[in-house]
Amino acid sequence: MKTLEELLREFAGNPAGLAAYAVQLQQQLAQAQAIIAELKRELFGPKADKLNAEQAEQLRQLVGDVQTQQQRPPPLSREVLEEALAQEQAEQRQRAKDRTRRHLPPVQLERQQLILEPADKICPASGQPRRRIGQEVTTEYDYLPAKLIIREIVRPKYAGCQQGCCQGVTTAPLPPRLVPQSKLGLGLAVHLLLSRFDDHVAYYTLERIFRERFGVAITRQQIVQWVEKVAHWLQAIYRLIWEELQAGDYLQIDESPVKVLDPEVKGKAAQGYLWFYARPGRYVFLEFHSSRGRDGPRERLRGFRGTMQTDGYELYEALRKEPASRLKRIGCTSHARRKFYKALQES
Repeated sequence: MKTLEELLREFAGNPAGLAAYAVQLQQQLAQAQAIIAELKRELFGPKADKLNAEQAEQLRQLVGDVQTQQQRPPPLSREVLEEALAQEQAEQRQRAKDRTRRHLPPVQLERQQLILEPADKICPASGQPRRRIGQEVTTEYDYLPAKLIIREIVRPKYAGCQQGCCQGVTTAPLPPRLVPQSKLGLGLAVHLLLSRFDDHVAYYTLERIFRERFGVAITRQQIVQWVEKVAHWLQAIYRLIWEELQAGDYLQIDESPVKVLDPEVKGKAAQGYLWFYARPGRYVFLEFHSSRGRDGPRERLRGFRGTMQTDGYELYEALRKEPASRLKRIGCTSHARRKFYKALQES
């Protein structure tokens, strides 16, 4: 950085050079201020580059309006213009009705009706019933608590007939069981999987729920054993999902940190990673690894040939550059959008 005396000597009698130098300093100052503002947003500001629900809905409506407008022919007369205006107003009313319907109960839910008849249905003077002219309907959500049942599979045993012409004992065969020689029914198995892996209910919490709400002692050790058995049967579906994704030529890949309980890590949760492989409109394949290294995705992508869309994590570029790689890589549009968002914030 030059001192003030050096600048005075350099630009003495050179006003054009001094003006150019001033412009350069202004550009450097603006760039420095932009970097400082970005660092402040990263440290103290909210992650506001995502659209909230209201903005997303407005964007969808705007896109729909633009597409509808593009499909219309240009107005050729006042009558055409008035017709288009009337159509636009009708569409606006329809969109308002659609927004109102979002608050109504979904039609696919089971409906139960409680009909309350008035006490004075019969006219006290004539003794004739009143004429029904309509009804008032009040809708509410209700919840029917789940129940745990015991299903007994009874198979009667039969010996020979009284005439003695048939010998031995006959019994109906036992139908296929989800987990042979266990007390696990199909409905309970589905409930355990959804509770644990979709609702993220801990095993000890499930144990407590069964004990306190149903009076049944199902230990967490037993629940874990059942889940492991069911997971074994689901591996076939798991492999088919990957085969479906691997057969294509495009994958979206990302990794996300997750805390896990590791018996070898004492006193705290261990760090693991869930790797996501997906194709829009198709399946999502998840794979767990204890590290963020390249060994896991390298082995998973060994048989894949095509384009992977990822964020800027350098591992993906390293996989693409490996000698035996058949991968192409494109960047993440969400990360690219952040650059435009930052530019919008700065200007």
